[in-house]
Amino acid sequence: MTLTLTTILLIFSGSILAGLMGSLLGLGGGILIVPMLSLAFGLPIQYAVGASVIAIIATSSGSAAAYVRDRLSNIRVGMFLETATVSGAIVGALLAAIVAPQLLYIIFGIVLLISLLPILVKLGEELPQNVKNDRLATTLSLASSYPDKRLGEEVAYEVTNTGWGFLVMCVAGCLSGLLGIGSGVFKVLAMDTIMRIPMKVSTTTSNFMIGVTGAASASIYFARGDVHPLIAAPVALGILAGSFVGARILPLMKNTTLRKIFIPVLSLIALQMVLHGFGISW
Repeated sequence: MTLTLTTILLIFSGSILAGLMGSLLGLGGGILIVPMLSLAFGLPIQYAVGASVIAIIATSSGSAAAYVRDRLSNIRVGMFLETATVSGAIVGALLAAIVAPQLLYIIFGIVLLISLLPILVKLGEELPQNVKNDRLATTLSLASSYPDKRLGEEVAYEVTNTGWGFLVMCVAGCLSGLLGIGSGVFKVLAMDTIMRIPMKVSTTTSNFMIGVTGAASASIYFARGDVHPLIAAPVALGILAGSFVGARILPLMKNTTLRKIFIPVLSLIALQMVLHGFGISW
C-alpha cells in the first residue's frame, strides 16, 4: 500500500473535522474516521479501525484536559459509568465468539433510532428542569455545577435515574466488546436522556471517558500491526487540532445547538449500523 503526500494531507484535513465533531459531541473522532478512511480513501479496513483507536485517544487528549480545567466534565459521573462500560465490554468480549454480530448491528442501529425520540421531544430544552438527586446520586455525590459562558452564569444540576444510567452503560460496553465499536454515543444518551445531565456536561464527560476506553484497547491494535504510521500520524495530528478547536467552541454554544448537531450525526451512525448488519457497505 502506497500513500501519496496529497492523500496524507487530505486525511489530515478530514481528521480535523472529525476531531472537531468528536470533541463537541463526545463521540470520539473514530466514529467518523473509519468510514472516511475505508470509503473515501479506499484504505484497508483494519488500518481504518486501528487509526480510529488512535483518533479516540487523540480526541480525548485534545479536549478532555480543557474540559476538566473549565469544570465542564463531571469526573465522578465519568468514573462511575466507566466501571459499567468496562464490565460490559468484558462480558461482550466473552460472548463475541457465540453471538451473531450481524444481528447485533441491526438491533444496535434500531435502538439508536428509537433513542432519537426523547431527544426530539426536548429539542428546545436548554437545561433540564425539575431534576432531583436520587438516593444513589446523593450517596456518590454526583451532583455538581459548571460555568456556562453562553448563559453567563454558574449552572447547578442534579442527577436522577442513576441506576438506569449504569445499566445502559453496561449494555453499551457489552455492545462495544461484541462489535468492536466505540460507545460514546450511548454515553451521551445515558447522561443526557436518562440521567438528565445538561448536554454540555454529557458530551464533555463522554470525552473524558472515551480516552480511558481507547487507551485500554490500543495495545491490542498495536500488537496486531493494525496501526499504520503513515495513516495514524496524520489522523492523530488532525484529530488533535480539531479537538482543540472544539474545546474552545463548546463553552460558547447553547445546549440546544449541541443537541441539534447530535441528532443528524446519531441518525447517520444508526443507519450505518443497520446497513452493515444487512451486509451493505457505504
